[in-house]
Amino acid sequence: MNLSLGRPVWLCLSLSLCALLAVPGVAPGLGGEARLTLAVFALATCAWIAAPDDDTHVALGAGLALTATGVISADTLFGTLGDETIWLLICAFVLAAAVTRTGLAGRAAAFLVSGARTVRQLVHLTTAALVVTAFAVPATSGRAALALPVFLSLAKALSERRRLVVMLALLFPTVVLLSAVATLIGAGAHLITVSLLLERTGERIGFVEWLVLGLPLAVASSHLAAETVLLTTTRRADRREPVRITAAQLQEHSPTAVSGPLTTEETRCLLLLGTVIALWCSEPLHGVSPAVVALIGAVVASSPMLGTLRLKDGLGSVPWPMLLFMAATTAMGVALVDSGAAGWLVGGLPDGVPSWVFLAVVVVVGTAAHLVLQSRSARSSVLVPLVMAAAVGAGVNPVAAALASTAAAGFCQTLPASAKPVALFAEPPDGVPTFTPRHLLRLSAVLAPLSAALVLFFALVVWPLLGVPVRLESQS
Repeated sequence: MNLSLGRPVWLCLSLSLCALLAVPGVAPGLGGEARLTLAVFALATCAWIAAPDDDTHVALGAGLALTATGVISADTLFGTLGDETIWLLICAFVLAAAVTRTGLAGRAAAFLVSGARTVRQLVHLTTAALVVTAFAVPATSGRAALALPVFLSLAKALSERRRLVVMLALLFPTVVLLSAVATLIGAGAHLITVSLLLERTGERIGFVEWLVLGLPLAVASSHLAAETVLLTTTRRADRREPVRITAAQLQEHSPTAVSGPLTTEETRCLLLLGTVIALWCSEPLHGVSPAVVALIGAVVASSPMLGTLRLKDGLGSVPWPMLLFMAATTAMGVALVDSGAAGWLVGGLPDGVPSWVFLAVVVVVGTAAHLVLQSRSARSSVLVPLVMAAAVGAGVNPVAAALASTAAAGFCQTLPASAKPVALFAEPPDGVPTFTPRHLLRLSAVLAPLSAALVLFFALVVWPLLGVPVRLESQS
């Protein structure tokens, strides 16, 4: 749809819905607060889709509207910003800034990639390295920015093999996006989902629980995507020709050393990062909250004697607009459920739907939602409350449904504008050849159904074995 026509169309649709909701005879059984909530959500969603306003500005405006009209309290709106998951993300960004400054990521990439002898080895070793970055750098855009110099180095080394460079340009953002599900801090949408689940079901999913559920899916989906990218963008002759990437070639685009002995700063940062991750993964043993562990790590990373950066610089790397967006959209999700709007929206769904059909619909909608809502967090704030309400009515475990929806929403690489990592690699610097929208569409046509099928398989088969049953009645 042409953008100049699209904005008025979306505005007309949202205003028409608001006008209908204002008519008392329309939507019987829908209370006043629920009507207000749906009107605010309609306007906010249309603004996210078509308006030029910043997503955070729209979310804050929606949160204020819901607070001013009494749908949610001021404590609910402001309390979301003080949630421990927000603090976890803040401190994780400070830690990520320390890791980035030392150059440890470049060393790890050089160590893995320089061992590749074939194209397939290069692809899967690169994929493994990108999956590991999910534990060190929160948010997909941050990981993509960290990985860009590594891609430029590889592109320089493979400059005579154009199709391989285009393939790598597709591989990097694709794996960054799909591997985010590995950890709780992988995407802001995960924190929104966890907060909404705790608010509505009392079910707390911590760092370890998410790791157990998400890491296997991240590894499987990332390597499946790597193989798909390889087969859809290269020819058999390209894959047969050997590759040889040396540390010296990777050093050309790296401001820090990628080989040789570790510096004192690198050693301290590596020990600190390893300790923090170990404490996160051993939470059931010591009982210390992941947010507290992250805060300790951030304080140490920015301390004068042991740290590698100043606290001011670390806090400067935190994307505060994204955190405000997450807090506001979480409050919107609470309003959607508490007002009864979510229950009303899903109240007309047919009874007796098989669990696998219900989850299949959830996964398909989650996978396709990026075509309408570009923000991953916005998709979760809109979809997760509806999915949880519908799941309860269908007898499906809302935890399984919410996780499936959030995991499916990780696929968002159909268009260059669908996600920031894709846009970043669509126009890399230095005139490096990259993919076209046609490449993305061809990849999406194959990878989207594969990714959706994999998420559905995990929701129906793997996650029940890990303690997340499909049906409500099967819970202990």
